[in-house]
Amino acid sequence: MTEAELMDVAREGIWTMIKVTTPVLMTALVVGLLISILQAVVQLQEQTLTFVPKVLAVFGALMLFLPFMISTLGDFWRSVLDRMVAGGG
Repeated sequence: MTEAELMDVAREGIWTMIKVTTPVLMTALVVGLLISILQAVVQLQEQTLTFVPKVLAVFGALMLFLPFMISTLGDFWRSVLDRMVAGGG
């Protein structure tokens, strides 16, 4: 594998990581923002109130997006293995 191919694999790996993690991170961000707005409206500043809804939302997002995440990671892994086989190493 040349340096250019290695950089291409690294770039593809970073984009794959972003695609796989974005749904879960965005879910946590939106739930946290909604809970913070709710706390500001009712003037209840308790830090622990955001923990349980966020955990439940992230768990739900993982269950919902897990097939997409697995197929995306599988496609990336197949791409890397195909390049390794084609490169002879």
